[in-house]
Order: sequence, then C-alpha cells, then structure tokens
Amino acid sequence: MNKTGLIFIGFILLTSFGNAQNDTSEIFNENNNIYHNWYNKSPIEDEIFGAEVDKAYAELLHNKKSTTIVVAVIDGGMDIHHEDLKDNIWVNPNEIPNNNIDDDNNGYIDDMHGWNFLGNSAGENIANENLEVTRIYRNYKDRFENLDPRSISDIEKPLYETYQKAKKIYFEKLNEAKDTKKQLETFRDNYETSKNEVSSYHETDSLIISDLSNFKSDDKDLMKHVSFLKFLYSNGFTEDALEEMEDHNNEELDYHLNLDFQPRQIIGDNPTDISENYGNNNVYGPKAEHGTFVAGIIGAVRNNDLGINGVASDVKIMAIKTVPNGDERDKDVAKAIRYAVDNGARIINMSFGKDISPQKYLVDDAIKYAQENDVLMIHAAGNEALNNDKVPHYPTKFVDHKTEMETWITVGASAIKGDMEFAAIFSNYGRKTVDLFAPGVDVKSLLPEDHYDILSGTSFSSPVVAGVAALILSYYPELSAREVKEIILSSTNQYPRTKVYKPGFKKNKRKKTRFKKLSSTAGIVSAYKAIQLAEEKYQ
Repeated sequence: MNKTGLIFIGFILLTSFGNAQNDTSEIFNENNNIYHNWYNKSPIEDEIFGAEVDKAYAELLHNKKSTTIVVAVIDGGMDIHHEDLKDNIWVNPNEIPNNNIDDDNNGYIDDMHGWNFLGNSAGENIANENLEVTRIYRNYKDRFENLDPRSISDIEKPLYETYQKAKKIYFEKLNEAKDTKKQLETFRDNYETSKNEVSSYHETDSLIISDLSNFKSDDKDLMKHVSFLKFLYSNGFTEDALEEMEDHNNEELDYHLNLDFQPRQIIGDNPTDISENYGNNNVYGPKAEHGTFVAGIIGAVRNNDLGINGVASDVKIMAIKTVPNGDERDKDVAKAIRYAVDNGARIINMSFGKDISPQKYLVDDAIKYAQENDVLMIHAAGNEALNNDKVPHYPTKFVDHKTEMETWITVGASAIKGDMEFAAIFSNYGRKTVDLFAPGVDVKSLLPEDHYDILSGTSFSSPVVAGVAALILSYYPELSAREVKEIILSSTNQYPRTKVYKPGFKKNKRKKTRFKKLSSTAGIVSAYKAIQLAEEKYQ
C-alpha cells in the first residue's frame, strides 16, 4: 500500500518539505486525555464530533441482547495477544491448533485466527515491498521501453498504457524521494549546527523551549540559531519525528522504489494465478502496528479498565495479513477477501490502497463474490488529499470499471472539532466515490506488546464505520449487508458549518469548500442515529 502507518510530523517538516505521508503519527502526550475514546463521543452531549457510539449504548442498547459478529481485518500484521484485544479475536471453530493438518479442509493449515498471505510454509515473511508502479515498471521496461507505440497490437495496448502510467508515477515518486533525501540532509545539518552552537553556550546536551525563551546575546549569529530552534520547538518539532521521517525516506529509496529489491521470491508464486495456495498462520509477522491499531478501533474490549473502548462490544476480529510496508498485491487482496467470506466474516475492513491495480479483475471478482455472499466491505478513502472521483484509489467500489457494488462503503477522515479543519488535511474525498466521513484525526488505539498511541489517517476512519456496522448487525443480525449500508448512509450527522478547508497539504494555499461536496452523503457516521433507524425500519 501507499503507505498505511507512516509519519506526518507536523507543521515544520510538512511545510519545509511538502511531503506528507499517508497515515500520520502525532506526538503522544500521556497527560492529554482529550483524544481518549473521542471517536465514541457525541457532538451534542460531549461537543466532540465522534460517532455517537457511547450514546447508542447508553440510550438505545442497554436492555437488548446481542449476537457475535465476525469482522475480518485485511491489513498488516496483528498482535492477537494484546491485553485489550485478545478476548475479541476470532477462533476458527473447525481447526485443531498446531497439528499441521487442514482440519476444516479450507486450504489453510492451522489457520486458528486468520491467515498470512505474505509468508511461506517455512515461516519466512515479507516485511517490505515495492510500490506497484515499481513492480510494473521493472517487469515491462525491457518489453516496452524502446518499442514504437504504433507497432503495439490492440491486445497489448491496455498493458502498454498501464506501463506508461506506472513509469510516469514511478519517476515522479523517485525524484520526489531523492529531493526529500537532500532536503532532510540539509535540514538535519542546519538543526545540528544550531543545536550544537546553542548547547555549547548553555553547556548542556538537552535543550527545551524554556532554555531559549529568555535567551539574550549580542552575538547576532548565535541569536539566529536561537530563533531557529525556538521556531522549531514551539511548533512541536522533535528529534524523534525527524528520525522517523528520515527512516521513511530511506524505506522509500531502499524498498518501495528500488528496482533491485524483489522480496516476493520467498513465496515464488504466479501473481495472476488465484488458484495457488501459499502463506502461513503467523498473523503477527513483522510490522504488526497498523493492523493492531485498526483492530483496536473496531473491537478493543469495552469497559475493561484497560486502554480504549472499541466501537463494537460483541465482535470477533479475523486477522488477515496482506499489506506489507509498500504496496499490497492484487492477488493477495483477492484471496484475503475470499478467505474472509468463506470463513464467516460478515464485514471486511480494508485500510489500504494504491495508485494502480494491474490485476484488478482478480480483486473485482472477489468483491463480487463478497457481495453475492452478503458481506459488507468498508474501505479507507486514502491519505493523499486527492479527489477520488478524478484519481482512483484502488481497490474501488466500481468493478469492471463501471458497476458500483451495493455492499461497499468508502470512508474519509474527519477531526474532533467542527471548525474549518473538520475535513482532515490529508483525507481523500469525492462526491461520487467517497460515501461519508468518520473520526480519523488524532485517534487513540492499540500498538503491539500492550502499547497505545495516537495516530491519524483514513485507515482509522474506516474501522470506525466497520465497528458501527458490526454494532448494528450484532443487535439486528437479520439485516442484509445492503440494508446495513443503507442505514449507515441514511443516518449521518450533518456538518454544522457552511464551509471547511478543502484537504490539501500546503496550508497557505488551501481553499474553502462546502463539506457536502466531499462525499455523497455530506455526513459523518453516527452509531446512535443508525441504531435508531434500524429500530424504526426493521423491528
């Protein structure tokens, strides 16, 4: 994927380099509880623009019985033993653990809690991957690079056009990553110089904003260093944040855009053969942060005096590892969807996406299979501040490039306050392609090894909606996926102001727009109103 779980480190680096990443990590302040469970709160009772989950439980569901709903999380790895999640992890009822036998004959050995499509039977797992555009450019450059376009047959034209698109995007991203590398190095040099100059004067290795507030000197050069550091620190800059951005830039160049990096060789499969079985049952694997965070929003155990409260109380999370640090492969996504459907999931959350989908037909067939089997699919809109109506973010709800799926919801990200920044600066949008918005800025959830953090991204808006869908189904299990979608989209809270800032990374150039132009419903998900509507229409 492009890349879920990466770093947005605030105003300084964002404006310095113009290079916002996909999912965004905020500096976590243990003493600031405003973000704790905010996605569960209500704009009316709490003056916080959450999904009104707590209100639904307190006023509408306290005397009702629920049914357990299985939600598949197709993502990176997941810590299924996390203290605040382990009780809500799906267990395959027809599989005997650790006997090296496919007891339920579903094609997957010892798949007790899900499956890992990024590994092999020897237990080796893929952590990092290329971007899809890198793979396409590498695979077809010898075939098409020096070919006269007029000589290409009608049969090959679609592939050639895909290659040309991938080539263009590849070099745009490569050049941007190289430029960012230089800018980061320059920034690092300037920061270290200023820090060393001021630290030497103070005779300390650790500078904080209070050290600089009353700093005075007749040395003009020294005061320039002080002013620079004050500007950085007052805008939330940290050395850890800079390091994270440097690490991400290195990952781009070493893995995502590196033509010589080919990790898929450990699996050795044919990317177009959907019939192949591969992988292993290690649903944690390397890099389990993103999937654990997503799963926590949906199903962290409620009211257990630990961590956070997930949206859905009566839920089991099926862990399907498909998304590496890089772009997921279409075949893996297709097989993951089919695995979820075949093993009893009623909802699938997909917090990933990419620029090009070369085997889209495989994913389309799987999406149609899910709809035929009454499974609701929830997908993150993406974090590039782009209009998905104009720039597709794959996978999409339009299969065969034209038919809109009836059991698919695409979600943008909204913020905690109903002000001009309500639409997340990074969120993709689209009046035709994005259905609604949900909390996705400064969301607190789970990280592996019983840790917690605050992150931002449409990756985390999507599971809020998936959790609401699971909540509806757990109390009204007879509803179809289509009916649940209709309820969610027909019961949104409307944004109270006339306009918001349109998503975009250049703060000084952002335009105003009507919030209703950013999605088809012009609304934010509301569990309270959804349960009310379900009660009215289907009880």
